[in-house]
Amino acid sequence: MFDKILIANRGEIACRVIRTAKALGVRTVAVYSDADATAQHVLLADEAVHIGPPAARESYLVTDKILEACRRTGAQAVHPGYGFLSENADFARALEQAGIAFIGPPASAIDAMGSKSGAKTIMEKANVPLVPGYHGDEQDAEFLAKEADRIGYPVLIKASAGGGGKGMRLVEDPAAFADALASCRRESAASFGDDKVLVERFVTRPRHIEIQVFADSQGNAVHLFERDCSLQRRHQKVIEESPAPFMSEELRARMGAAATEAAKAIGYVGAGTVEFIVESREDGRPGEFFFMEMNTRLQVEHPVTEMVTGQDLVEWQLRVAAGAPLPLGQDDITLSGHAFEARLYAEDPANDFLPSTGKLARFRTPETGAHVRIDSGVMEGDTVSVHYDPMIAKVITWDRDRGAALQRLRRALEETELAGLTSNRDFLIALCRDEEFASGRVDTGLIGRNRDSLVPAEEGPDAKVIALAALNELKAREVETARQAASGSDPHSPWSVLHGWRLNDISHVDLVFKQGDRDYPTVCKYVIGGGYEISSPAGTVSADAELDGDGRLHAVIDGARLTATVAAVGQDRVVILPGRTHRILLHDPMAGAGDTDGGTGKLTAPMPGKVTAVFVKKGDKVEAGTALMILEAMKMEHTIAAPVDGVLAEVHFQEGEQVDEGVALVAFEE
Repeated sequence: MFDKILIANRGEIACRVIRTAKALGVRTVAVYSDADATAQHVLLADEAVHIGPPAARESYLVTDKILEACRRTGAQAVHPGYGFLSENADFARALEQAGIAFIGPPASAIDAMGSKSGAKTIMEKANVPLVPGYHGDEQDAEFLAKEADRIGYPVLIKASAGGGGKGMRLVEDPAAFADALASCRRESAASFGDDKVLVERFVTRPRHIEIQVFADSQGNAVHLFERDCSLQRRHQKVIEESPAPFMSEELRARMGAAATEAAKAIGYVGAGTVEFIVESREDGRPGEFFFMEMNTRLQVEHPVTEMVTGQDLVEWQLRVAAGAPLPLGQDDITLSGHAFEARLYAEDPANDFLPSTGKLARFRTPETGAHVRIDSGVMEGDTVSVHYDPMIAKVITWDRDRGAALQRLRRALEETELAGLTSNRDFLIALCRDEEFASGRVDTGLIGRNRDSLVPAEEGPDAKVIALAALNELKAREVETARQAASGSDPHSPWSVLHGWRLNDISHVDLVFKQGDRDYPTVCKYVIGGGYEISSPAGTVSADAELDGDGRLHAVIDGARLTATVAAVGQDRVVILPGRTHRILLHDPMAGAGDTDGGTGKLTAPMPGKVTAVFVKKGDKVEAGTALMILEAMKMEHTIAAPVDGVLAEVHFQEGEQVDEGVALVAFEE
């Protein structure tokens, strides 16, 4: 076993690798950019080396800086995590030439599977079924359009060097092919430095099922069963599970054998994943399978496999990279129970899932144990920045069967508290409650079909939400008053007590909450004997509460007991309930109204990012919906479209420039 390894990554996967290394007695070295100087992976590692500015292309993606960090610290091996350099064959070769072990497959295997086109050629020779499509080298736009016509719409355009849903476009109309191809190429070039694409038939109601494989340097290869990753949005996985619902033993054996043979065919070593598209039948059972791609690294969703097999895949990686044989043979690997993983992201489902940035003013997760696991690279107080993937945590659960594991996942998400930025927590909870998903009838189109119920329109706060926000404010003031009294000259002064007694009167407190353009003036009357009567336009309730030392509010509202958290983030009040998060503003009459750019004719950036394409210029006349520019943020493209018909008075940014959230991108003539 190695004495010291370097983790050429960041975030939750770096923290994940460090935990296993420490358990094995292996010392760890972290690398970090300026933006990650105080990140959790830096604090957990035994050593840390600074490698450059926040931009990944100037830090985490620079091979020479990783090699220099290895030389400085004496690291014997490098674990690449996933993303960044994990599937870069040149990086693996550079480590080999430097005498440093790569905790991953040989460069030849990465080369073989690094091109989707080349991988499909290899699989075709190995008699693995392929989706009908074009995977060749001819990249002329007109030729590719003709191939799409031959294959038959709908088709998928996919970056040949891609992964993670980047550089992928679904095209249902031939008239949209050219624009989709151009967009796919831009995103592919930006993400992978290669704009080559392939075109495939889009399988209707597809399921995305992948097989975890492992091989050692002695020629042994096994699979650790399947994961169903069909619950996707924009080709990005949202919730993964193992085993796949309705999977038959016969199909599991065939897919496992095909995946294992694929690994052997390319001389694979280490952890890898063979991904298949599986047709979904009307009864929810899987039909025939087609090879899609092989990921030559550890996957984000590997914890569900660990939960159902009881194996630590990172430990397997370290041992195999050090030259040891696989810990178990195929017949020794067993499947037990069911596991789910939900990806908790900083993103806004109500705003087309745009990435969100900001400080985690509150971040609490449920207790972990045999049934619940949390993998995260951030803690309360950390900042999610524009520079990297917006994942906050992975919430993983296990139980004896699918229904029990799904119930645990929903409960774990309900017990997760987030404030300070917008997240997909409520969206994930809604998915756990979705009848179609709960029944196991899962395919990649489920989220799109059920979007209205999964991302409901924003509703105004009800009387309970207003009461909780008001109670939290009143109790916080009581705590602060008591603190000040205890430190004053007369802690028993009646002026240092907040309660409702007044001579010939019942005291009350007036508060004003806001959501959007609507005000919610709220009157909190003290009730003799204890508690309050809280009235607002949303209704009147009787209520009382206690605030515990962890900031949770234990309330009784109209006789019903409940626990909630109300996080104060500036003037925002984030009311966190088990099923829904509500954001309202506590109006401060002393605060300025601010400039919202309302009516100024400016179109502002919805998030910080980089302008990767500009389609218009000053003086152009545009119609509502016209694409004006492409903004890339957190490794995804977002089209900025004209909200109204008009003439452009100014175009403030050009291709390649960085923009901050809220800045004016263009201005329209009045």
